[in-house]
Amino acid sequence: MRRLTGTAAAGAAALLALSACSSSSSGSSQSSDSGKPSGISTTGASSAPSKLSGTVVVFAAASLKESFTTLGDDFQKAYPGTKVVFNFGGSDTLAASITGGAPADVFAAASPKTMKIVTDAGDGSGTPATFVRNQLEIATLPGNPDHIATLKDLTRSGLKVALCAKTVPCGAAAQTALTASNLKLTPVSYEQDVKSALTKVELKEVDASVVYRTDVKAAGGKVAGVDFPESAKAINSYPIVALKNAPNAAAATAFIALVQSAEGQKVLGEAGFLKP
Repeated sequence: MRRLTGTAAAGAAALLALSACSSSSSGSSQSSDSGKPSGISTTGASSAPSKLSGTVVVFAAASLKESFTTLGDDFQKAYPGTKVVFNFGGSDTLAASITGGAPADVFAAASPKTMKIVTDAGDGSGTPATFVRNQLEIATLPGNPDHIATLKDLTRSGLKVALCAKTVPCGAAAQTALTASNLKLTPVSYEQDVKSALTKVELKEVDASVVYRTDVKAAGGKVAGVDFPESAKAINSYPIVALKNAPNAAAATAFIALVQSAEGQKVLGEAGFLKP
C-alpha cells in the first residue's frame, strides 16, 4: 500500500509540473502578443515603447515626400492610436521654422548644412544620423525632345531651365556640380524646393530642371531623366534628428527607428535613395 501511495504521489507531482510548464509557455505567448504590433520588427524600434499614442509631427525635405508618406502609413498601422503629420518643404525653410519655435517632433533634412541650422540653435536632441543619400539628375520633358545629354547642354541658348534656390540643398548641390564643370547657368527661375523645380517641367513651363533621381523616379512618365557624371561630386547626405522640445518624444524616437530600420531602408531604397 505504501508503494502504491508513493507512485500516485509521484504521478500527481508530474502532472503538476507539466501543468506549470504549459501555463508558463502560454503566459510567454500572451506577453509577446501584447507587445508592439506587427508590421515594424526592427532592432532600432526595439527600444521604443510598445504602446504609443498621439500625433508625431515630422518636418522633412520635399524630396522625402513619397517615401516618408509610405513610412508614415506603416507607422500608424504598427502603432494604432498614433497619427503622423508631415510638413514637407525646402530644408532651409523648415530649419528656420523650427528655430523660430514651430512645434515639431522630428526633422529630416536634405543636407548636413541645413541640419546644422537647427543643431547650432540647440533645437536638436542628440546627434543627427545620416539615413540616406541622394544624387542629382536632369529632368526633361517626356521623350527628351531637346536631346539634352549633358550638364553643359543646359547652358544652350534658348533653353529654359529651372533650378532650386541656392540656399536649398538641391540648389547648392547643382551649383557644386556646375562649378566642378566650370559651367555657368542662369535659370529662368529659382524654386523654393525640389518638387517645385520638378513641377516646372511637368507643366512644360521649362525645358529642364536639375532635381534628384528620386524625384524623377517618383514623377513616372511625366518627365524623363538624364544622368550626368558631375552629379557624383555633389551627392547630398540626409540627416535626421529628434527635436529638443518635441511634444511627443517617444513617438519621435520610434519614427526615427523605423526610418533607420531594414524596413525603412527598403522603402527608401525602392524610391531611389542611396544607402547612408
